[in-house]
Amino acid sequence: MTNSRRSFISKAAIAAAMTPFAAVAGFGREYEQKLEHRHMPSPPSDLKITEIKCGYIKGSLFVKIYTNQDIWGCGEGVDAIPGTYYLVKDFERRLKGQNPLNPNRLFEYIRKSGFFQGAQSGMYVAVLSAIEIALWDLAGKALNVPVYQLLGGKFRDKIRVYSDTALYQRNLPQPKDFAEAATRAKNMGFNAMKFDLDQANDPNKYDMYNWTASPAELQRMYDQIAAAREAVGPTIDILVDMHGRYDLVTGQAVAKRLEPLNLLWLEEPVPAENVEAYKLVSEGTTTPIAAGENQYLAYGFRRMLEIGAVDIVMPDLQKCGGLGEGQRIANLANLYYTPFAPHMVASFLGCMASAHVCAAVPNFLILEWQSYFHTDPMFREIIHYDGEWVKDSFITVSEKPGIGVEINEKGMKKYAIPGVPFFV
Repeated sequence: MTNSRRSFISKAAIAAAMTPFAAVAGFGREYEQKLEHRHMPSPPSDLKITEIKCGYIKGSLFVKIYTNQDIWGCGEGVDAIPGTYYLVKDFERRLKGQNPLNPNRLFEYIRKSGFFQGAQSGMYVAVLSAIEIALWDLAGKALNVPVYQLLGGKFRDKIRVYSDTALYQRNLPQPKDFAEAATRAKNMGFNAMKFDLDQANDPNKYDMYNWTASPAELQRMYDQIAAAREAVGPTIDILVDMHGRYDLVTGQAVAKRLEPLNLLWLEEPVPAENVEAYKLVSEGTTTPIAAGENQYLAYGFRRMLEIGAVDIVMPDLQKCGGLGEGQRIANLANLYYTPFAPHMVASFLGCMASAHVCAAVPNFLILEWQSYFHTDPMFREIIHYDGEWVKDSFITVSEKPGIGVEINEKGMKKYAIPGVPFFV
């Protein structure tokens, strides 16, 4: 409407300069009458939640929050979401009739009202994350601004990402496979890439329950990452993930052994529950230690940051509480001069939602990007987005209202989990 008014004023000025005043006295009157009688939606204060629907695909929960003004919001939760349909509908019951333009208040309302229902972590928080993200998307659409603007504006336009190469250890890859995967990621334009080291079926394991690495396992780990480093050279960032499967002795040994390879970080060398163990690993190595994908809410990061247990925090925003909570975690980490690098195993909807938070905090380091975006057609089919996904290891933050990515229910339908309600 602003452009239309500007056009109207310009035309009026030109007409006034070229014709007698009387001839243009009525110029634009019809236009103004149409403006006065045009259909206007009710004000934001009258916006109300009417319904929440959801669908499940593999490890993701997708939700849509509907309102009385034909505006909806999309969100996604990951990992701790199987069997949570009725939890979504319970949240729907609590949120019906509420104004969605208060995402922080509604998040706190649902969280505190579930104090005895598991609202500290796990499925409750993962589902709440999907709801919370959809509320931000909805608010941005209603107010016609991108989510990063609602979060206080942006520090950057583009978000650096690393490619998770998906070179899964269950296939027993050799060092040459690591070199090839690293070269492939570099040739695709990525300047950072991640590899997994935990191998449950390593023939050199002591037994399937003992996660103390044998000398042969330690050598295998070093040889694999050394091959990747040699393939891409010293200026590409390499990240390594151990998925929290090993004990303290192994975590310390791997971190120390990989020091010459100059990693950006070693991720979750030990389980997430004991942050004091992380501190022991960190103190014994120059390799940066990262963790956080299995922590929930900002509370889960408080002790970790207070004692300096890790060098980098990596919450999963589709799991830890959502976008507002992600920003709170980043700001908390910033008080300790600790970089913020979100874990991300969602769809491109979740990726872009995370990107808005990464843009809105000062201490952002890097965001996870999944190689399956390039190989699995499902991920293009389940969302609507008309922009470029990634270029030269960066994604551009959407300037569209809300998150900027929409759920494609039709595309999702063929991938929906059988026997689970789908967007009802």
